[in-house]
Amino acid sequence: MIRPAALDDLSGLLELESRTFVTDRLSRRSFRHLLTRAHGVTLVAMDGARLLGYVVVLFRRGVSLARLYSIAVDPDARGRGIGQALVQAAEEAAIEEGCAEMRLEIRRDNPASIALFEGHGYRYFGAYSAYYEDAMDAVRYHRFLLPATAPDLVRVPYYRQTLDFTCGPATLMMAMHAHDAAMELDRMLELRLWRESTTIFMTSGHGGCGPHGLALAARHRGFPVRVYTPQAGPMFLDSVRSEEKRDVMRLVQEDFIRELGDGGVPIVPRAATVAELEREIGLGGIPLVLISSYRLYREKVPHWVVVSGVDERYVYIMDPFVEDDLGRSETDSINLPIGREEFERMSRYGRSAERAVVIVYPLESKARDGATADRR
Repeated sequence: MIRPAALDDLSGLLELESRTFVTDRLSRRSFRHLLTRAHGVTLVAMDGARLLGYVVVLFRRGVSLARLYSIAVDPDARGRGIGQALVQAAEEAAIEEGCAEMRLEIRRDNPASIALFEGHGYRYFGAYSAYYEDAMDAVRYHRFLLPATAPDLVRVPYYRQTLDFTCGPATLMMAMHAHDAAMELDRMLELRLWRESTTIFMTSGHGGCGPHGLALAARHRGFPVRVYTPQAGPMFLDSVRSEEKRDVMRLVQEDFIRELGDGGVPIVPRAATVAELEREIGLGGIPLVLISSYRLYREKVPHWVVVSGVDERYVYIMDPFVEDDLGRSETDSINLPIGREEFERMSRYGRSAERAVVIVYPLESKARDGATADRR
């Protein structure tokens, strides 16, 4: 029998964990958090009063993605189909939560677990070096849970922002590298792009990057760009109380807008719809979209993401931010499926509901040769 775990199962879970794993064991504190506070579900396989296995599935707020965080079967009970039953139960719980996809990591030296998930339809899509405590690599697997979810995504290389305020440069780096594989992605470029595109002031911290600055930084490197924004002038002014700081932001952004105009960069005076994002991707463009991070992280700050694909149900994003403190990895930030209506709600920021999209097209020389971003 498989059922949701309860606090009464804590001792049994810990005993099973010690019998199953040598390293990377979940602690009592971790299990207690998973059972009482985590946004997810822990299921246990029981034979009467004996706990034979468990599976932990984590969900993300605002994202139609599930992560199979941990699974274990008692060594003395293997070969009885318990692992398969737990995977099936985990998928059913994810579908009930509205998730379109399940992802997980497996030790590279665990062929039995790899065979279990491959036999269940999971496909390899990457690896992490020295991921586990003993420096063993992790291989990444995923499976689309709904028949309609098999999106044709732009192949965008992932770059993780290294500072809290460099989401804009990180997304721009992903888009430019997708069009120009020779471009090196490193922290020096990340900071250089931030210096070029920052508004100087943003809330109480470091300067934020607006659409005009990001577009200009891309244009300086030869990439054709298009900006969609209904705001006629500078953005993010509501985020700063000081009138002196607002004046500086106005001057900086007005200068960005002036230079874009002199360079013939089109600025479309309205918000881009999801249908337009899909059309732009079909034309070879890669959209960078401003969202409010509140719907993902409960923080009221502007945030930039890359849109890597759109289908009839979901918008897929590359999020440069990784929540390490919640045990998440880069796997949890790549091609995230967001319901179309949810994406419409999150793609605006602040009291003024500011909206902005920057489309980055292939380098002009490659565009003339008919080259576009790779798709999978």
